[in-house]
Amino acid sequence: MKLKQCLAILLLALAPLAAAGLSVPTVMAQESTSEMPPMPRPRPQHQPGDTSAPPAEQSQQIAPVPAPPPNTAATTAIEALTSVPQPVTLTASITPDGAPIPDGLVWRVFDTKTDATGELALAAKSDAATAKIELPPGKYVVHVAYGRAQTSDTLTVEEGENTKSLVLGAGALRLNAAVDGDVPIPLDLLHFDLFTTGSEADRTMVAQNLSANDIVTLNAGTYHVVSYFGNVNAVVRADLRVEPGQLTDATLYHHASQISFKLVSEPGGEAIADVEWTVKTADGDTVFTDLGAFPSTVLGQGDYLVLAKQGDKVFNRAFEVMPGPAKEIEVLTTVY
Repeated sequence: MKLKQCLAILLLALAPLAAAGLSVPTVMAQESTSEMPPMPRPRPQHQPGDTSAPPAEQSQQIAPVPAPPPNTAATTAIEALTSVPQPVTLTASITPDGAPIPDGLVWRVFDTKTDATGELALAAKSDAATAKIELPPGKYVVHVAYGRAQTSDTLTVEEGENTKSLVLGAGALRLNAAVDGDVPIPLDLLHFDLFTTGSEADRTMVAQNLSANDIVTLNAGTYHVVSYFGNVNAVVRADLRVEPGQLTDATLYHHASQISFKLVSEPGGEAIADVEWTVKTADGDTVFTDLGAFPSTVLGQGDYLVLAKQGDKVFNRAFEVMPGPAKEIEVLTTVY
């Protein structure tokens, strides 16, 4: 029998032993004419119900080596050092070479990051002329207001003393008004509104209902001023320039007059009570109504018609308003 056939018979005889998990000797043989490769060793099978672990694989996977933990102590120390509030001193002046403003300033410092509402978060606020605050190192936006003048700039806070000086480039405006001919106007009948310049649709309100002789601090520039004498139609407008570091005094002149009315039965007579009054322009627009014996108002220059209703009767008179001192208009109940 040939050698190969003998080896095959021997392997068949040893197979039950291998299945039972017994070691099987390796049989090597050589034939003069050829070389046989080594036979593979059967692997024991893991039977159901067997609680023992299956044989380990010959090549095992190497677990990765975990990275060393960060130096948390050093990181904490660095974060603590960079978050310690540092001293900051803020000052402001009217002009670049001017002295610091001594009072009247309002400071606000904002973080450059927005809050939950999408606005820049307020980091600090001060009403002191020279603001001394503390802020952690970082980037900020600092804003200062002086009256209605204001400006803002970036601020970088570093370790140590920090200083920041802002230049407002501000001026002041004082307004007054009179009737043509330098007739004074009672202060309680006069007020002003202040706007930015430009077309009427593009103007922005800067200040409203200013009284005469009020001093308003503003950023240097040109402003549109509206003066109201009374509350009907005596209105004057002008564009005024505010220079930095200067007080601009301006007087606007109205083409108007104070007018009072009374209903009388004869010229110079006693005023009749309980009269309904209506004043219309030459175009028929109603500009004034009142009830009483002595109504008064302010009317711009022009032609008017006044109606006085007393009971079921209506009396009227045409009149003209010219700039000047206050005037009285009598409406007669009889024709002379």
